[in-house]
Amino acid sequence: MISSYHDLWHVEQSFRMSKTDLQARPMFHHQRDAIEAHLTIVFTALAIARYMQNATGLSLKKIIQTLRPLRTARIAINGATQDFPPEITADAQHIITAINPEMGH
Repeated sequence: MISSYHDLWHVEQSFRMSKTDLQARPMFHHQRDAIEAHLTIVFTALAIARYMQNATGLSLKKIIQTLRPLRTARIAINGATQDFPPEITADAQHIITAINPEMGH
């Protein structure tokens, strides 16, 4: 019984997190396919968020704050295109390596 209650606490924590850190918004669907698609997306995002938290030991908010600025710039001038990768900080590299060790350097 205690184990079940502990699991319930994790579920409740996940839903609180989904409303804030994932910036989930209520959606009002009336067709079964739309409802199932919405729930699939929400639960997929929740599963990914939990995986990232467990892999890094960081909060989802910290992960998002650290990774959000990482963007590649692509500049095209006179038919020539140049990509400029982001500068990856040590904190960002820790998250990337923890989430996907194959991408770590």
